[in-house]
Amino acid sequence: MRLNKFLAHNTKLSRREADRAIFDGKIKIGHEVIINPAIDVNESMKIFYNGEQVKRKANYSVIVYNKPKGELVTKSDPHGRKTIYHSLGDKYLGFSPVGRLDYTSEGVLILSDAIDIVEKLMTSSLERVYKIKVSGEITRPLMSAMEKGIEINNSAGANENTDIRNMEIPPFNWFQILKNGSNYSSLKVSISEGKNRELRRFFAQFQLDILDLKRVSYGWVNLNALPTGKKRFFTRDEYTKLRKYLIFGEEGLYNQNLVLKDNDRDNFELGEDENEYKIYENSEKQERRFDKSKRFDLKNKNDNFRKLKK
Repeated sequence: MRLNKFLAHNTKLSRREADRAIFDGKIKIGHEVIINPAIDVNESMKIFYNGEQVKRKANYSVIVYNKPKGELVTKSDPHGRKTIYHSLGDKYLGFSPVGRLDYTSEGVLILSDAIDIVEKLMTSSLERVYKIKVSGEITRPLMSAMEKGIEINNSAGANENTDIRNMEIPPFNWFQILKNGSNYSSLKVSISEGKNRELRRFFAQFQLDILDLKRVSYGWVNLNALPTGKKRFFTRDEYTKLRKYLIFGEEGLYNQNLVLKDNDRDNFELGEDENEYKIYENSEKQERRFDKSKRFDLKNKNDNFRKLKK
């Protein structure tokens, strides 16, 4: 792990602040001052910040935040805009996000104080499900592109500062059209990446702006009844699925014969709001039953729902 990432994970420093502390000579490994933020560190190294040893976290926690629009997923912003940590509080500065949601997007954002968990989830092909409202009609060519994928060689829909013009967007896992109209349309889509404003760039190829974008699930983690701007800790069941995923991969989420051994179980923290879990778990079951029945009807009655991958 790079030194600046280690500091951002185990202290309240942002990545930019960690770089500054390193350049200012405030970081030592053993007795040696280190001024290279990209140096790799390991568990055997003793790392000091302003003379105090940086402690590695023994336990880990994972939270789900229902990110509202108008917040940046970063620890600090040079322009003074609001970040998720203004809402989460200083207690969670040591938590890193699993991926990003841009300033005008909302929904499921997973954060953890274990950087290896963050990286594993962020680089996974776990399903990400979004509810989207676009500025026009869902046409047959657009549906075909969702089924087959497209290649992009322009910056339409991208961040204005991006250097990435060429992108290959793979087929969606599935999509479900909720409303199709000439003024606006709404749909639910499932993809397996979601990086570099992938969805905004995809729909921009068909001259459609995304008016609303909300991530409603990430892998096995759902919003359920979590209000906008609120957080919750993982439930016990979510922690169990996480550990099974880390050990067995995606098969661990669906194969009931794969069972955790006692020494496979990590130390984790449920947090103070464990009493709320029954509410969220009950709402999850109700939402899942409703969603399944709705998909079944759409699948059999018309072509609004397309299951694209087995």
